Amino acid sequence: MTLATGKIHQGDCVSLLERLEPGSIDLAFADPPFNIGYDYDQYDDRRSCHDYLDWSKQWMTGVARALADDGAFWLAIGDEYAAELKVIATRELGLTMRSWVIWYYTFGVNCTRKFSRSHAHLFHFAKDPQRFTFNADDLHVRVPSARALVYGDKRANPKGRLPDDTWVLRPQDLPDSFQPGEDTWYFARVAGTFKEREGFHGCQMPEQLLGRIVRVSSNVGDTVLDPFSGSGTTLAVAEKLGRNWIGFELSDDYARHASERLREITPGDPLDGPADPLISAPSTAKGVRLATNGKRIQPAPRGQEVLSDGTSPHALDNAYSQSDFADSLVKESVGQAVREAFLLSHEGYSVERLLADPGLADSFVKKCRHFGVPGKPVDWNRMLLRLRKKKSGLALESMCRKAELSNDVFDRIGFASEIAWQTLRRDYEWSSLDEIFCDSKKARIFDKIAKKLVPGFPAVDYRWAAYRIRKRARYIRLRRQNLSNDLLRWRVPSLRPVDEIKPAATNDSQGLYILADDERTPFYVGETVHLVQRIADHLNQNATDHVPQVAHAGILYLDRDFAACDRFGLFSEFIRRKHTEFNYPRFVA
Repeated sequence: MTLATGKIHQGDCVSLLERLEPGSIDLAFADPPFNIGYDYDQYDDRRSCHDYLDWSKQWMTGVARALADDGAFWLAIGDEYAAELKVIATRELGLTMRSWVIWYYTFGVNCTRKFSRSHAHLFHFAKDPQRFTFNADDLHVRVPSARALVYGDKRANPKGRLPDDTWVLRPQDLPDSFQPGEDTWYFARVAGTFKEREGFHGCQMPEQLLGRIVRVSSNVGDTVLDPFSGSGTTLAVAEKLGRNWIGFELSDDYARHASERLREITPGDPLDGPADPLISAPSTAKGVRLATNGKRIQPAPRGQEVLSDGTSPHALDNAYSQSDFADSLVKESVGQAVREAFLLSHEGYSVERLLADPGLADSFVKKCRHFGVPGKPVDWNRMLLRLRKKKSGLALESMCRKAELSNDVFDRIGFASEIAWQTLRRDYEWSSLDEIFCDSKKARIFDKIAKKLVPGFPAVDYRWAAYRIRKRARYIRLRRQNLSNDLLRWRVPSLRPVDEIKPAATNDSQGLYILADDERTPFYVGETVHLVQRIADHLNQNATDHVPQVAHAGILYLDRDFAACDRFGLFSEFIRRKHTEFNYPRFVA
């Protein structure tokens, strides 16, 4: 690939696509201009039909050429040219259409002489109809089946099912007639009043919709292309979900603003917008309405509504259902209660530190319960992360004091935190630290694995070490890119049986090492300034069902004068060469 990843390249996508190496893109998502007269700053959206289709074929040819053999191409397009572009992709470029998805949205443009448009087309094409990425088991993609939800059948697949086809009316008013997992996807358009709105681009797609596409058609470490980056949403989602990415954008203004947006994103950040589509479109049945005399009728206060039989719905169950909580998220009072609970419990620390500290997290949960916040602790934690990201008028981070973790403690337990985190990513598909630490049950599984590797430290230290690993990943990755040619030629340490390794006899110096199982398969690369202690910790670690037993190891001793930045660069380079599954992927990707 002659163009760098992790960057939006400003220029015409047709010429930029020609500079991509064939087969270098795993997933391409394109939301091109629809040729309906939209007012872009540097593009004429009023072309003749012939010119538009000729231009579309040019850039689609470039996308097809750049796709890997098992790559996928998703195309978002309006009614006017959906049929023509489908024909170009399938009959002229040789791609195979796997799905024709309808994206149904609210807040469509009101029309007076035709039915108001509230949908767009999403085509899913594969380069090879027999071999393409489709993560059907991804739990973020699958939805509960009717057998599980309606009939309570124990035979239902606990993983749910894949979305399917359906017709949709008004889902927010007919919840029994619409399920968000159906193949007519319901995600609210990012309207101008939404907090998710970036403001500088008029055609912004919701992150949750892109999240479904990126999850199902690519894997962590794959490369995602968006030839029409616009507001940068595709690239933002790719970054949050641990993918590499590359974007093209004709407008230098859009490219600059989108690049600024991307610089604020860290892998593992939650996607913007509600995962449950009903959050962004509360039922109009509960809103203000007009009586027959023309007067406005306000909805009944919560707790005073009555069912058709005259009973209160809240007298049946004090707990809030998921849909109740979804509706409540749009109410400012809930957000204010979560903010107040944080301010009364964080003791000056950041949101991440509160989630990592069981004591602070428990205090926050108690405050939320005291204020009667609907939902569960995991919901409150996730909402707190969204408030931290958006600030919501309250500069939470500016009041935070720095949480310390000494270098000696980090050097001692950092590897245990990294292995525990990557174990959860491999065995449970929990790739995000925020996802893990928002859920106390998941966090305890993390703690258990880390403590088996190196016992004797409080849970907050293991968790905070994981956050530190995530934060320094970019620095370590850059160190590899700046390694001298002499260091790049260094060989990975050769493996020896562990019974030949005598830690007490080694020099207590900085260095690198590699661990392998009984089949000599490398599974972890480490770096440390105390090789004696680190190797001893590995050889004395408690047995675990998740992490292989160390059977072979290789050690590379480094002189005390060896620069730390070079040590980190070699560390990243060795991970890249060996593809060790218990190292954080972002150290190299």
